[in-house]
Amino acid sequence: MLRKLLSITAAGTLALMAGAASGPAQAAGQTVEVMHWWTSAGESAALNVLKKKLESEGIQWRDAPVAGGGGDAAMTALRARVTSGDPPTAVQLLGTAIQDWAASGTLLDLTPVAQKENWDSELPKQLQVFSKYKDKYVAAPINMHRVNWVWINKALLDKVGGKPPATFDELMDLAAKFKQAGITPLAHGGQPWQEATILDSAVLAVGGADFYRQAFVDLDPKALGSDTMQKAFDQLRKLRGLVDANFTNRDWNLASAMVVNGQAGMQIMGDWAKGEFIKAGLTPGKEIVCVPYPGTANGFIFNSDQFAMFKDNKASDAGVKLAQAVMDSDVQQEFNAIKGSIPARLDVPVTRLDPCGQKSAEDRKQAIAANSLVPSIAHGHAGGAAVKGAYYDVVTKFFNSDMSSKDAAQQLVEAVANAQ
Repeated sequence: MLRKLLSITAAGTLALMAGAASGPAQAAGQTVEVMHWWTSAGESAALNVLKKKLESEGIQWRDAPVAGGGGDAAMTALRARVTSGDPPTAVQLLGTAIQDWAASGTLLDLTPVAQKENWDSELPKQLQVFSKYKDKYVAAPINMHRVNWVWINKALLDKVGGKPPATFDELMDLAAKFKQAGITPLAHGGQPWQEATILDSAVLAVGGADFYRQAFVDLDPKALGSDTMQKAFDQLRKLRGLVDANFTNRDWNLASAMVVNGQAGMQIMGDWAKGEFIKAGLTPGKEIVCVPYPGTANGFIFNSDQFAMFKDNKASDAGVKLAQAVMDSDVQQEFNAIKGSIPARLDVPVTRLDPCGQKSAEDRKQAIAANSLVPSIAHGHAGGAAVKGAYYDVVTKFFNSDMSSKDAAQQLVEAVANAQ
């Protein structure tokens, strides 16, 4: 994947240099064009916090949204723009994609501002792995999301006389109560990344943090094809039976809306779903119950939205100011209160967050101490882009067929080997 990216971006880098030399002069630090995929209501509201911060400093924000959960469409658009010599000032990136772009030599070095503002002491070490390339900062993280959450409509929970599940059996018992009451138990969107998100949690639940890292960070074939992995697929198979007939290709935020509107009892999704609940006027921790995916209470699967800037001399000053705004304490507090995530910075107060957000921050602290903070493979923080694609292919094929868990685990071994 990296070799392919390098070949794609090499021509773009030359074109970019030529454009910088011959293009029309532009006042430095006045405009930032930002490519991202935050287009849902909750995401857009959170992004406005960052826009307003820059506008207050006299910097114009030029939006370049590319819709599509997970950012795959945005990455396709980004490669096309860099290749044509027209990169945005900055782009939202996830995990290993940051390392790939940094290796191509196209990203702006943010180390001077990071050292000046002491990012090393403010960010978790597990997150710095993705923010840095060859020990230099190339991206600024605005948040950390927890992937392994279950969201439950409190009114429906009370209606069926259920309780928040602490075990997988309890989750299935609650689902049965919802089904008996004529309520879709699980809101789900039939897209590969959404199904992979669920399996992330199932693997952590049945195997624990060490096994999760062995499988998805180390890519150990013994772990990928193990009985433990088969047990995770067993959970996914049971969850497949809880979705409605119209789940195919439903966007994640529309699945969240099913929980909001009382059409479905629960959703298994990262805490970006919380932004949709908040936008709908519901308070997570009150009208929306939050519990870690059963079996993962002591673990924390994370992803992080970061902003990287391109080496465009016309906009480098503005790019640095964007990085500073991303890392601003007030911005991280307000942004994450809306987005549903928690601040990337460890030193930022979380009193503005809802009860679920405050629990997430406390759980992250405990996970760091217990070495159970693990990177999401479904969201590009483990395994690399090619491996993520292979993971998606196997998981979604399993979800939409009668494939056995044993066969799925074996196919995962083969797919990951072929992707490396």
